[in-house]
Amino acid sequence: MADIEIHKVTGTIGARISGVDIAKPLDDETVAALRAALNEHKALVFDDVDLDDEGQQAFARHFGDLTTAHPTVPAVAGAPNVLPVDSERGRANHWHTDVTFVLNPPQASTLRSITVPPYGGETLIANSAAAYRDLPEPLRALADTLWAEHTNDYDYAVPDEEIDEEQAAQRAQFTSIKYRTAHPVVRVHPLTGERGLFIGGFAQRIVGLSVGESRKILDLLQAYVTRPENILRWRWSPNQLVLFDNRITQHYAIDNYDGLPRRLHRVTVAGDVPVGVEGKESHSIAGDASHYTSVA
Repeated sequence: MADIEIHKVTGTIGARISGVDIAKPLDDETVAALRAALNEHKALVFDDVDLDDEGQQAFARHFGDLTTAHPTVPAVAGAPNVLPVDSERGRANHWHTDVTFVLNPPQASTLRSITVPPYGGETLIANSAAAYRDLPEPLRALADTLWAEHTNDYDYAVPDEEIDEEQAAQRAQFTSIKYRTAHPVVRVHPLTGERGLFIGGFAQRIVGLSVGESRKILDLLQAYVTRPENILRWRWSPNQLVLFDNRITQHYAIDNYDGLPRRLHRVTVAGDVPVGVEGKESHSIAGDASHYTSVA
């Protein structure tokens, strides 16, 4: 554990970790050091990792029980906890926090580079706690009181004529079980007590407001999350793993690599039920995710 080195990537989010071989079993002291680094930096990068799917799952298990790959999207063949993030299967080029449409979204996500395009294909990761701190006091006070409905079944604002059969099939699969969950707009992190904006692409409506009113408020708050100062822009290299705190970040995969092959594998750690500023927990409106995740 004494050999671990932590080097900040930006002043707001991200750190490179060296001095630890995450392909080997980690002792409790090392795991505690990595958890502390994750709490502080929100996203940790490990270079030159010698991991396969089994090794990635073993590393992620140090932080808790694993979810299955996804509530509706198929896993890697023979690896039910591994989700292929593959350019051939669609592109997550919108800001989101993983699987917030279920009651207890993952607490942490790991992404491992499998196929990296020669240019582009970066992943942006934003610090939503920094975004909350950036809010002017009146906006912060308002956000503290708001709840939002998150769903996987929403209007993508893409004309039907621009969607081919394959994309339509992917969308149908993604929404094959429809989920709706009410989460606090400001989530209190269970380990650090930090407050962060818990919104992103699956947050579609503010409870008690119309869709139009909701969109204006969500867009206003989201603009603070995506300020350049709050973002880590990660350019992938082969054999890298990024671990990020899904409770207090958002991310975006940039579609800027001319359709070249790009593939990452994702393994996520089961999370707790979000809690708002007043201590009230999120609640499910529709959809059973018990096949996907236990509650941490």
